Amino acid sequence: MNILRTILILSLFLPTLRLSAQQHPPVFEGMTSDTTYLNIGDLEVSLVRYSYNEPNVNFLAIHDDEDTGVKAAFQYIKANGGSIVDTQYGSVRNFKFLLKDEEFQTDPNGIYTKEGRLAGLEKYGAITDDALEELEHASKTILKTYLPKHKDYIITLHNNADGGFGIRSYLPGYALESAADSVHINFQTDEDDMILVTDLKVFNLLKKENVNVILQAKTAPDDGSLSIYAMQHKIPYINVEVQHGHLEENLRLIELGVKALKEAYPELPIKKPQTEAWGF
Repeated sequence: MNILRTILILSLFLPTLRLSAQQHPPVFEGMTSDTTYLNIGDLEVSLVRYSYNEPNVNFLAIHDDEDTGVKAAFQYIKANGGSIVDTQYGSVRNFKFLLKDEEFQTDPNGIYTKEGRLAGLEKYGAITDDALEELEHASKTILKTYLPKHKDYIITLHNNADGGFGIRSYLPGYALESAADSVHINFQTDEDDMILVTDLKVFNLLKKENVNVILQAKTAPDDGSLSIYAMQHKIPYINVEVQHGHLEENLRLIELGVKALKEAYPELPIKKPQTEAWGF
C-alpha cells in the first residue's frame, strides 16, 4: 500500500516538474510557446520556442544561466515579430549528465563539431563513444528545432560577467587572439558588450555603427561552437554578447545586428527592425 501511495504521489507531481523547466512562460498577450524535449543521458533539456506575431527573425539562447539576452529578445519580438528558442536545463551553464552510471559534463556551445565534442568532454573528465553520440544527437536536435527548414543564418544571444571575458579578450596578446581576424572597439562603451560575426560584410556594417565587434578568423580554433559550425557551413552568424543585466544595450545590439544582417543579405527571410522595441 505504501509503495502504491508513493507511486501515486509521484505521478501527480511529475507533470509539475516537467512544466517547471519552462522558466519564461509567455509574458505578453499573444505570445505563444511550444517545446521540443531532448534527453542527454539522464539530463532533460527543454527547447522552448517563444513566438509572437508574424514570422520574422529567429534567435537562439544556448546557455540556461544567461537570461538578459532572452528578455531582450522578448522585447524585440514584441515590437517586430519573430521567435526565440530558449534552451532550458536547470539554470546552469554546462550540460551535466549520467550515462550508463558514468558522469559527463561539457559546455553546450561546444557540441557542434566532432573536435569540439571531444575537447569539451575531455576538459571536464570522461569521454566515451556513447557520450559523444548523445552530444552529436543533441547538437542536431537543437539546430533542427532552431531553424527547421532552412539554415539561412544563425543569431545567438549570450551574456557574460563584469570584468572577465570581453572585447579585449580578442586583442593581440590575449586569450582569444587566434579566434579574431579583425576587432573594432568603441572605447566609450562597456567592453563586455559586443557582437561577434563570421561575415566581413556584416562586420563592416557594424563597424560603421561604431559598436564593439569581432570578425571571427577563418583559422579560428575549432572549439565546437556554433560560430565555428556556421563558418564551416558558410552560414552568416551573429552572436550578441552582453554583460548580465545590460538589457537596454542588449536590445540595441540585437537591433543593430539584425539590421546589418538584412542589409548584407537582403534576400534573407527577415525584416529590418521597424520600431524601437519597448518593455512590457
